[in-house]
Amino acid sequence: MAARGEFSSRTAFILAASGSAIGLGNIWGFPIKVASNGGGAFVFTYIILTFLLAYPILMAELVIGRYAKADTVRSMVAISSLRTRPLAAFTGYWGIVTASLILSFYAIIAGWMISHGVGSAVELVGASSNWFVTDSTARSLAFGVIFYLLTISIVANGVASGIERWSTRLMPVLILLIVLLIIYIATQPGAAEGWRVYVQPDFSKVLEPNLVLDALSQAFFSLSLGVGTMMVYGSYVSKSENLPRLGASVAAIDIGIAVMAGMLVIPAMYVAQHNGVTIYDESGNLIESGRLIFNVLPSLFETMGGAGIAVSLLFFVLMSIAALTSSISMLEVPVAYASESHSITRKKSAWLVGGFVFLMSVAIILNMGWLFDRVVQFATEFSEPLVGILFCLFVGWVWKRDQLLQEMREGSPQVEQTFFWKIWPTYVKVVCPLIVFGLLTRSFGFWEFVGQLVY
Repeated sequence: MAARGEFSSRTAFILAASGSAIGLGNIWGFPIKVASNGGGAFVFTYIILTFLLAYPILMAELVIGRYAKADTVRSMVAISSLRTRPLAAFTGYWGIVTASLILSFYAIIAGWMISHGVGSAVELVGASSNWFVTDSTARSLAFGVIFYLLTISIVANGVASGIERWSTRLMPVLILLIVLLIIYIATQPGAAEGWRVYVQPDFSKVLEPNLVLDALSQAFFSLSLGVGTMMVYGSYVSKSENLPRLGASVAAIDIGIAVMAGMLVIPAMYVAQHNGVTIYDESGNLIESGRLIFNVLPSLFETMGGAGIAVSLLFFVLMSIAALTSSISMLEVPVAYASESHSITRKKSAWLVGGFVFLMSVAIILNMGWLFDRVVQFATEFSEPLVGILFCLFVGWVWKRDQLLQEMREGSPQVEQTFFWKIWPTYVKVVCPLIVFGLLTRSFGFWEFVGQLVY
């Protein structure tokens, strides 16, 4: 078995785990849901629900990983009983498959981000950017290859020399880019209206079912839960670290970046509207989110003249970095399993597994019309929530309580007297599975069906 790595410090883990959580879902998805759900009302609800739902499940993954110090399959088996061992192993494998499926379509979108960034760079030197910003199979394949090469090369170098080194470099750059873009967009005509929508919550909408469910799903998915990424990262955490504090730090940074993304994208949307770009359809609803990133914002950048090209370049570099920090953690899930459970070297595992997932992406690209949306829906709306439920059930119902408590005491000797320990075990045992099950049934229209019966 290949020797296991470990994060060298608390800061390194927080930056790596935050990088995993902070992806396109934060910088792309969060502002879209804010704009569609009452602005600040959604932000308020999201922050509350992140700590009510996402943080407890995040802790479940982290504590399993650190206890077992292994990949997802062996970690789940380590906390199982003799009867539940087959289900535990199946859950670990299911997490690996889910992470691979998500990476297979995520890398395609990330490739588009890189291509738009390259297109902006090409425009800066006076050349045509049409090929880089126009949908085509060739473009998707070419930039998919580039993105996979970046991801695989980082993961192949291991925890300290790969994941940690690049996470600690990329995360500060990501934050700096967000801040610079926020400042610039805030100076543009129309931005004030976006800020008003964003910071003035309409509390009458806080209890609306769609807003609450959107906030729940954003809280769950934005922290990379339900695929084993946090479990694997937790396995690289020292026993001397205080896990509840580490988890809270990751959740807080995730929230902070999401809120900052809203401070960038929501004002940018209203600047675009001020400049004549359509952001709402004829019914007054926000246009489809994919068009927002690849049509609306580029249209905004075009209205800014020469400065718009530079802003566009910075924006798509920001999006590419966010995608890369997340893709690293997704690829790490199957790579950790291959290198540790099958005694394959880290580098060989990364290239073999990464190459296989790339072939999955190729299949999606060649069948984009019918396969892309189906893979996205299956992986994120069905598979990811179910794996998340199983993680909670194993921690709450199967894992022996004295073993769980002993692991939590590592790095936090007084944890038994804390409010966290008095609430968390029961909460992750009962409440979290029920909430995630609610998200799962919502994905398949269950609540809409109930609403029709009631009303």
